[in-house]
Amino acid sequence: MPPVAKLDPEQAMYHFISGYTSKVAGTEMGVVEPVSTFSACYGEAFLPMHPYVYAEKLAEMCEKHNAKVWLINTGWVRGGYGVGHRMSLTQTRAIIDSIHDESLNMSTFNHMRRFNLKVPESVMGVEKEILRPQTCWPDIPAYKKEARQLAEQFAKNFERYEEGVPAEVIKNGGPNLTF
Repeated sequence: MPPVAKLDPEQAMYHFISGYTSKVAGTEMGVVEPVSTFSACYGEAFLPMHPYVYAEKLAEMCEKHNAKVWLINTGWVRGGYGVGHRMSLTQTRAIIDSIHDESLNMSTFNHMRRFNLKVPESVMGVEKEILRPQTCWPDIPAYKKEARQLAEQFAKNFERYEEGVPAEVIKNGGPNLTF
């Protein structure tokens, strides 16, 4: 995943429902390397209703308050675990600052096909090449394999929620597995 991506309403709902994160060493017993995990709305165990109910409320509030939704990834850059390294706090802060001062909203964006995301071409204070992971991994075939596997994990996880989620959220919000 890129360090930052601008989400439209369907993408915001899809990613909120997915609740993707990663368990990392030191946060849970027995975890020695990052492990992808999903928890609907980032709190699945506490949801009495279908996750789409909460995602629809999120979209409604974003529209009402003209809020922009950004996907932030503070995970690995320049390669997967064991090759790359964690995103620096300095660069993460630069991304957050550019969201707060709205300069990121004025950026030019590229489309990241695999994950159907709008990724900024540049962010002040962030190394440009890390914004598009496929350009900075030392092993491009390894990146493509990992990206495909993660996209498949998203799709498999989302199967649990498809009933009750409009088709446009599924189609427009999630990853593209067709290539």
